[in-house]
Amino acid sequence: MQDFEGKTAVITGGASGIGFGLAGKCAELRMNVVIADIQQDARDAAVAALEERQAQVIGVDVNTMVKESIDNLLEESVAAFGNVHLLFNNAGVASMQGGKAVWEVPNSDWQWVMGVNFDGVLYGLQTFVPHMLEHGEASHIVNTASLAALMPSGGNYGVSKHAVFALTESLQRDLETRGANIGASVLCPGFVQTNIFDAERNRPEELSDSKPAPEITAQMAQMTKGMLEAGKAPSEVAEIVLDSIREDRFYILPHPAWDEIVEGRLRQVLARGPVASISPEVMMRKREAGEQL
Repeated sequence: MQDFEGKTAVITGGASGIGFGLAGKCAELRMNVVIADIQQDARDAAVAALEERQAQVIGVDVNTMVKESIDNLLEESVAAFGNVHLLFNNAGVASMQGGKAVWEVPNSDWQWVMGVNFDGVLYGLQTFVPHMLEHGEASHIVNTASLAALMPSGGNYGVSKHAVFALTESLQRDLETRGANIGASVLCPGFVQTNIFDAERNRPEELSDSKPAPEITAQMAQMTKGMLEAGKAPSEVAEIVLDSIREDRFYILPHPAWDEIVEGRLRQVLARGPVASISPEVMMRKREAGEQL
């Protein structure tokens, strides 16, 4: 996909973080922008910010855990702007379970993390791919995974991102096999200046029984705060993503500082060795060298 002006982009989780970075970049390219987000105050603020830049933009309330909500997102997008050409399945959450083992994490927590991070992506494909196939114009889909999709461990967050990674590889092959005029990419960022660890505020009430204790939430937030603040700006990631769409690049890894660690994991797999571990020494060396993780 080369031409963006006048085309329509839909971004789930579009009111903040990487999503808003993508929305801003699409507006800069004179696209119609649909900011889909569950948090009304953030959504309204994001729409207002882009309207100040003379963007063609609407906000849509969406719960990516609910297929009917995604169906409604398509309907509202088409009603406002016509055909959709770019879909960013970007909404995501991370739970803070205080280092619990995978068998200790409550089912309601699994349902929330997998529901947003994986089911939301799947529902996006089920709804928007048929629409793109029908209109036949050049289109592209970007699913946001994470470097956690290429790393061992990571709890239910890592599991959800591995699933998105595998789903997107299958998507790309299926589109190619059918000769679809639709590109696909999987985005695997490292640390980015986002508020992902504030996601608990949007956890559904029926799944709230597994919310971590406030002291654990505060502890985990403090541990990750420095890494996130030192991460890439969402606008920088968005620039890389749009360049990758132009070049029809499937794997989008904006943080090359992690390449050595990813290679180490893959070497362990091919060596039939034990599960790789992430060396704190390597992480420290890279941070001291000023590399963005």
